[in-house]
Amino acid sequence: MYESMHGMKRTHDCASLTEGHIGQEVVLMGWILRRRDHGGLIFVDLRDRMGITQVVFSPEAAPAAHKKAHALRSEYVIAVRGTVAKRPEGMENPKLLTGAIEISCAELRILNSSQPPPFPLDEEGEVSEAIRLKYRYIDLRRPRMAEAIRIRHEVCQAVREHLNNQGFFEIETPMLTRSTPEGARDYLVPCRLSPGSFYALPQSPQLYKQILMISGLEKYYQIVRCFRDEDLRADRQPEFTQIDMELSFVEEDDIIALVEGLVSHVFEKALGRVLSCPFPRLSYDEAMERFGTDRPDMRFGLELRDVSEVAQTCAFQVFRHAASSGGVVKAVNAKGMGDISRKEIDELTEHAAAFGAKGLAWVKIREDGSWQSPIAKFFTQEEMERIGEHLEASSGDILFFGADQKSVVLKVLGELRLELARRHGLILRDVLSFVWIGDFPLFEYDEELGRLQAVHHPFTAPREEDLDLLETEPFRVRARAYDLVLNGTEIGGGSIRIHRPDVQERVFRALSLPDEEAREKFGFLIEALSYGAPPHGGIAFGLDRLVMLMTGRETIRDVIAFPKTQKGQCLLTQAPAPVAMTQLVELSLKPGWD
Repeated sequence: MYESMHGMKRTHDCASLTEGHIGQEVVLMGWILRRRDHGGLIFVDLRDRMGITQVVFSPEAAPAAHKKAHALRSEYVIAVRGTVAKRPEGMENPKLLTGAIEISCAELRILNSSQPPPFPLDEEGEVSEAIRLKYRYIDLRRPRMAEAIRIRHEVCQAVREHLNNQGFFEIETPMLTRSTPEGARDYLVPCRLSPGSFYALPQSPQLYKQILMISGLEKYYQIVRCFRDEDLRADRQPEFTQIDMELSFVEEDDIIALVEGLVSHVFEKALGRVLSCPFPRLSYDEAMERFGTDRPDMRFGLELRDVSEVAQTCAFQVFRHAASSGGVVKAVNAKGMGDISRKEIDELTEHAAAFGAKGLAWVKIREDGSWQSPIAKFFTQEEMERIGEHLEASSGDILFFGADQKSVVLKVLGELRLELARRHGLILRDVLSFVWIGDFPLFEYDEELGRLQAVHHPFTAPREEDLDLLETEPFRVRARAYDLVLNGTEIGGGSIRIHRPDVQERVFRALSLPDEEAREKFGFLIEALSYGAPPHGGIAFGLDRLVMLMTGRETIRDVIAFPKTQKGQCLLTQAPAPVAMTQLVELSLKPGWD
């Protein structure tokens, strides 16, 4: 039944034929998306990675091919030789690039058959992700998935094109490296030649790219695999890809300008979209105060406003206590949403509680400007007016309040504004809202470890004017760091690095990393910094996350050819899997059998 393609050379893909090719003899190869038997003519939609072309088998024009076509089924692999013809009047398909033509088949070869696929490829219906990942080779045939892989390819090519033109070298860094504390758990690789010792797979090329700058190479990039053994979610995988770069003799503005040019080039090349530069910038403090997060989605308003001054003197004890005991009272004005039901308010209260809220106070503004709320009786007319003025409230609005420690209020109201936007259709899917976030704190307190930790990583440079605070007031030290956020998702982050060994050692000490331990884990870096390290900085983009946003997908698993599940499993190959005892013995991980 199966035939060879020998002597039959493919001339076109299934998306390139138009009315300009009518009358030409062509050879197409691909998979059968669907077959339709009209009792005489047989129609086949032939698919390859580029698109779909309709092939017609006629019992009069090519009886042998027509007879063979009766055996065709979904996902059979075939080759056809035929003539390009115009589709009959009224039979055109404007949804297809090839919708004005069809192929009148003269010769058919069945190159391979197929079992019935585990899910239909001619529909975009709901399919279990577990089934899709198990049969990933089938899933990737779907046009929607092939398009995501194509755009990922276009993004990578655009990155290389732009950075090469800017004088960068693409340099590979090692996959087998030393385990260093960088935030997440390392994936460890036992070393057969050094029993009891382990390599680690890199969480990022951070130290290597800094050493490349010390090496005098000045401009480096790579599209690199990184590995982190951490809990997974929709935008996180155990192995992921970074667009990584580092430059010497630069400051923040240089890197920001470079990145804006790069991102603009990528979006224009891959999506045909022209971006408006420069992107807006916010400080970390401003982003937190206005949006409750350092990854603000700025496609809609619903900004947070502080009303602690009024709350300090009001009769509502929840507000008064929070405002006068070191906490804050902030509010979100949901403009025009005052007609929402009590049921929805209860749902929003439950949503807020999931992020630490003890409750959710609310006020509806009536037509006459008065308050409709369980808490209205605790406020004087003057206090109502001051709050209303501060929140720019008017009739038809509803105000939501958070009162607690500042970190709790920011988290609760930051999540609440997102939920309100989702529920009421405020998120404009076609809008691209970029924003830079800077002036991050250098350190934060880790409750579990009971000590300071770096907000980004311990190689981030402090602001020059804050150096004297490292030992005395570390929480006031600001980092020379910057994140790029797109539609509420961080897509890239970087910093100016520490290039002086004395400053690096001071930062290690602020992190309670003893000198001896610092030398053991990072001695090679400190020594390298002592050999004329230039000022340098860089940034890394999450390629998977960027492509996810560019293609409008909900998870990065949809833009990775062979992703893992949220439990870190590959359902296609059944990895991870046990290995033979002899392999463990070779690696000195288990004793051999007696």
